[in-house]
Amino acid sequence: MKRITYLFILILFFNSCQQKSVGIEIYTDQNVLDELSYAIEKLESHQTGSVGSVTVVTDEKEANLILSFSPQSDIDSEKNDGFELSKSDNGYQLSSECSRGLLYGLLDISEQLSNGASWGAIQEKSIRAHHDFRAIKFNLPWYSYRSGENLALHTETCRDLKFWESFLDMMVENKFNALTLWNMHPYMYMVKSESFPKASPFTDAEMAEWEKFWKGLFKMAKDRGVDTYVINWNIFLPEAFSKEYGAADYSSETGAGYFGEGETNEDIEAYMREMVTLTLNKYENLTGIGLTLGERMGGMTSEERKDWVNRTMIAGLKEADRKARLLYRAPLSAGTNSGGSVSESTEKLTRDAIENLDLDDDVWISFKFNWSHGHTSPKLSIVHGGMLTDTYWEPYSEKYKGVWTMRNEDFFVMRWGDPDFIREFLDLNSQKYIGGCIIGSETYIPGKDYFTKEEHRSWDYAFERQWLFYKVWGSLLYNRNISDSYFIHAIEEKFEVEDGKELLEAWKLASKNPNRLASFFGSTWDATVYSEGFKTNEGKFIDINTFISRNVLDSSYINIEDFVAESYDKSTQITPLELAAETEKQSARILEIVKKQRKKGASPELEIELTDLEFWANYGFYFAMKVRAGVALESFRKGIDAKGQQKAVEILTKGLGYWVKMTELAEKYNVKEMPYQFDQEFSWRKHIVDAEYDIMIAKDNLIK
Repeated sequence: MKRITYLFILILFFNSCQQKSVGIEIYTDQNVLDELSYAIEKLESHQTGSVGSVTVVTDEKEANLILSFSPQSDIDSEKNDGFELSKSDNGYQLSSECSRGLLYGLLDISEQLSNGASWGAIQEKSIRAHHDFRAIKFNLPWYSYRSGENLALHTETCRDLKFWESFLDMMVENKFNALTLWNMHPYMYMVKSESFPKASPFTDAEMAEWEKFWKGLFKMAKDRGVDTYVINWNIFLPEAFSKEYGAADYSSETGAGYFGEGETNEDIEAYMREMVTLTLNKYENLTGIGLTLGERMGGMTSEERKDWVNRTMIAGLKEADRKARLLYRAPLSAGTNSGGSVSESTEKLTRDAIENLDLDDDVWISFKFNWSHGHTSPKLSIVHGGMLTDTYWEPYSEKYKGVWTMRNEDFFVMRWGDPDFIREFLDLNSQKYIGGCIIGSETYIPGKDYFTKEEHRSWDYAFERQWLFYKVWGSLLYNRNISDSYFIHAIEEKFEVEDGKELLEAWKLASKNPNRLASFFGSTWDATVYSEGFKTNEGKFIDINTFISRNVLDSSYINIEDFVAESYDKSTQITPLELAAETEKQSARILEIVKKQRKKGASPELEIELTDLEFWANYGFYFAMKVRAGVALESFRKGIDAKGQQKAVEILTKGLGYWVKMTELAEKYNVKEMPYQFDQEFSWRKHIVDAEYDIMIAKDNLIK
C-alpha cells in the first residue's frame, strides 16, 4: 500500500512538472517575425532550460501567443514602443505599435517565466513608453574628442564585437533604444571617399576590417531594437586630408585642440557631404547621424554655422539612397567664439532651420541638462552656455522633439543608483516637447575595467560595475511608473539576499552625496567639478577657500559666503548648515544598513558594493564637515564669531579622518592610482595632503 501511494505521488509530481513546461506556440505575420528573432531566441533559451519548446505556427487557432500591431493611439509620428499583454481564449495576446514593443513584450514574458511564473500565471500588462528616445552616449576611443590614457586604453575592447554584444544585451534588458557613437570624425573609419581617396588613413584591407566591425555592430543593435547614430564635432577632418589636400591643419588624430576657428572651402564641403552619403548607403542598419554646431567653428556666426551643416552633412543625408534620422545638437555658442553661450536670436535661427529641413521624421534636438553635470539636481538650472528661453517650445513644433543629454562627469569608480532622482527629474522635465534623454560621459568610456583589482573582478567590462545606474535610468525612462519593487527584486536576485529593500534605500541615500556637491558647488563644463574626487578645474582639489566662495548651481541652496552675510531667501532656500545636517543624518543611515547587511552575510560581490556604500557615507560626512568648517571660518573672517577659526580647525581635523577612511575604502577593491581626464595619476590618497592643507588654511587664516 505504501509503495502504491509513493508511486501515485511520483506520478502527480511528474504531471505537475509537465504542466509547468507548457510549449509556447507563436502566431504572427512573417514580416513581424523577422524582426523578433533575438527575443524569440531568448524565450527559447528559457523554455529549453524548462524542458519546454517555442514553436512558430501558421494557423492562428493553434497558437497560445498571438503577436500583432495595434493602431497608434495618438497623432505623434513616433510609434510608441510600449506593449499590451492580455489573456485570450487560448493563451495570450501581445500587441504594440511597433516591433520593438513586441520585442520588449516577449522579453517580459521570458523574464516572468525565469522568475518562476507558470505559463498560465503570466501577469497581464499595459505599458506605454514614457520617452520615445532613450539613448546612451558612448564616446569612441579612436580620434576621441579628448585624449589620454583613460580613453585610449579602451581601444582593443571597443573593437571587439563580444564587448558590444554584452553592452547591447544590457541596453535591451534596461529598455535603452538608441546607441549614439561619438567621434571627432567617424566617417573615415566607415567609408573611403571616392573623390578624395588620399584622405583615408587606411589600406583596403584595414578598411575591410572596419567595415566588418561596423556592419556587425549595427546588425546586433537592430536585432535588439536599438537604433544607432554616429555623431561628430565640426569642423574636423582626417589628418591625411589636411596633408594631402592642404586644409584644416589643426585636424590630428593625436589630439589637436578642439576649440578655435574652423576652416572650410569647396573641397572640405564636398568631402563632408560625400562621406555622409556614402556612410548611409553602405550601412543599411545605421539609423542616422548627429551633428555639432560648435568646437572648430569659431569665427563663424550662427547663420554661417547653420548654412555650413546644411550644405554638407544635411545635404549628404538627403542625397543618400534611403531615409535616415537626424540628431541636431543645439548650438554650443551664440557668438563667433567656441565657448558656451546662448541667445534668443540663435534659438530662433536654429528653430527655423530645423523646421525647414523637410525631413520625413522628427528631428531630435539635444540640450545638455545642467551643462556637463546632469547628476546634480533634478531641476534644470543651465544648459551649455546659459539658460534657454522658451523660443524652442512656444509655439509647439511638429518638426522636432527636445532631448536632454544627462552627462556624467562626476562618478566613474564609485557606483550610483537613485530611482527617486530620476523620477523627480522626469516629473519636472517631461513636457510635450521633450522626446527623451541621452545618458553618458565625455571623459569616461565604460569599456575596459581599469579600476578594479584583478583578483576582485568577477565581471568582464566596466559598464557591468555600474549595473544599477543603467537599470534605474533605462527602466524609468521607459516606464515612469515602475515601482521600487522592481529594483529591489533585481538586487535580491543579483546578490541572492532575502530582502533588498534596505539596500535600495542605501543606494538612494548614497547617490545623493555626489549630487549634493555638484549642486552646491556650481559647475559648468567637464572639469569644473569631479564629484567623487572632490576636484575642480585642472584636476585641483576643492580647497576650503574655493568651497566658501563658489556659487551654487541649484538655487534651492545658498552658498557659504551669502549665508554668512545673510543675503538669501530664508523662506525658500536650504542653508548650508541644514544641508550638512541632512547629509550627516542620511550618511549615518547608510552605515546602519551596511552594518546590518554584513551581519546577515554578504557574498564577495555584494561586499564590494557595500564598501562603495560605506565610501559614500564617509564622503557625506566629509562634505558635511567641509560645509560646517566653511561657515565657521567665514563667520570668523567677517567678525561674526570670534571662535569660528578654532571651530573650523577642529571640524576640518575631524573631516581629515573621514577623507583618510574614504581612501582606505576606495583602495580595498580598486587600484590605488588610475587615469582621470584631468589628472592621469588620480588617487584619493594623493589628496590627503590637500585635506591637511585645509587645516593649515584655517589655522593661519590663509586667504586667496
